[in-house]
Amino acid sequence: MTQTSPRSWWRPAPPPSLTTPQKQWLMRSGALTQGLRALGRVELRVLREFSAGLAADESDALHRRVRSPVWVREIAMRIDGRDAVVARSVALLPSTHGVWQGMRKLRTRPLADILYHDPAIRRSDFEVARVHSRMPVLCPVRQVLPQDLRSQCALPLLLARRSVFWRSGEPLMVAECFLPAFWSLLNDSAQG
Repeated sequence: MTQTSPRSWWRPAPPPSLTTPQKQWLMRSGALTQGLRALGRVELRVLREFSAGLAADESDALHRRVRSPVWVREIAMRIDGRDAVVARSVALLPSTHGVWQGMRKLRTRPLADILYHDPAIRRSDFEVARVHSRMPVLCPVRQVLPQDLRSQCALPLLLARRSVFWRSGEPLMVAECFLPAFWSLLNDSAQG
């Protein structure tokens, strides 16, 4: 079996086989939280915040070496009581005591609160992927998926996007995974 590198998991554009709404949400600019609020009442809960070594899947996007010390924040966003999106944010540990220190003080506020109000912050283009077992974003996703969908064999189609925010030469990567409930909610709102 051929092993694929983490770099090959992410693409600059959604595959043509996805639906128009899937493509639009994967490439949607601006704060995702704002778009989610148009669909219903949004609640954010922090799943975990911790220091770790940078994962291979994330090192290329951050232009840093694998196992570099990082701070990780994993959250779930609910729309009208249903888990809809999981996000994993990663910044170099030293920068979370400097230019990205706000990341460690958010509690249940969205990361958008510090990313979209500073003109010195620039955002990379999006990359998109179908989530699979070796991606770090799958760990928090499994925490919120229904029990019967958590095993590798039962995993539903999970689509994710990521981008990197840069401030003073320091990166902060945000990966957002859209859960099956999100697409159901989107479909329900389009029909209602």
